[in-house]
Amino acid sequence: MDRGVSTLEARIADTADGWRLDRALADALPTLSRERIKALISTGMVTGPDGLVRDPKRKAPGGALFRIDVPDPDPAHNEAQDIALNIAFEDEHLIVIDKQAGLVVHPAAGNLDGTLVNALLHHCRGSLSGIGGVARPGIVHRIDKDTSGLMVAAKTDRAHVGLARQFKDHSIDRRYKAIVSGRPKTSGGTIDAPLARSPQNRKKMAIVAGGKRAVTHWTLLKPLYEAALVECRLETGRTHQVRVHMGSIGHPLVGDPVYGKTKKEHREVVETLGFQRQALHAAHLGFIHPLNGHALAFESRMPADMQELFNRLVV
Repeated sequence: MDRGVSTLEARIADTADGWRLDRALADALPTLSRERIKALISTGMVTGPDGLVRDPKRKAPGGALFRIDVPDPDPAHNEAQDIALNIAFEDEHLIVIDKQAGLVVHPAAGNLDGTLVNALLHHCRGSLSGIGGVARPGIVHRIDKDTSGLMVAAKTDRAHVGLARQFKDHSIDRRYKAIVSGRPKTSGGTIDAPLARSPQNRKKMAIVAGGKRAVTHWTLLKPLYEAALVECRLETGRTHQVRVHMGSIGHPLVGDPVYGKTKKEHREVVETLGFQRQALHAAHLGFIHPLNGHALAFESRMPADMQELFNRLVV
């Protein structure tokens, strides 16, 4: 079935006179990324005062009106599913989710549906732009299936590009609360150790020379019974970063089935509560809104299962 086409009009700002056309049009159309506009120009979907234009590098005339034909995005390959979401914030450009533990973020082998992406496709139906030409949410970072807490997803091209840039620049403020095994002897510290796939087990991450730089700043919040509540601020965001880094200093996360082993002092509590995940919660998320430049910050309380574990371990 042929896709429909939506026609947008954009007038070049006087202040953008002489800019590259793709840049000037991206400035005038905040819902489309510069790369998307560049592709539309190159494929003959943009018309200016003098007719069809195909060179995204041509100079833009200030005040000129351009027409952009935008093909409707292809439907996402993944199925939209009505899955309950805890929404901390949403506007036309992005959405902040307080993810429950157990929810996989992205479809993959073994988890083709029932994921956050499936849920967002349903929730944002009709309001997702064609990110990369496909109607789908822009996942710019992930949280492990059994980690709870805050994450942001883009609904438009421009939001996707802007958020991805902040993650690349490590300017996103991400703080996790974790219940770790053992009592740290200091009030905090910094772990700067590169991470990569473990040479012994490709399903696990490990500290590996030559891996990607990974930096975690941790602070002791409260000593517990043979354990502690800590805050981990991520300077980088590598897969399983908190779990591997805290384990590397002798304080693996309580309940972590991959990078830790439940201490005998905690075994009865964990089994009684039925706590079957790593005690890790993304409690704080701060970033700059990629479209309006406003500073946004969100807080999330520890979920009931982790709070109950904390209460049982309070000395």
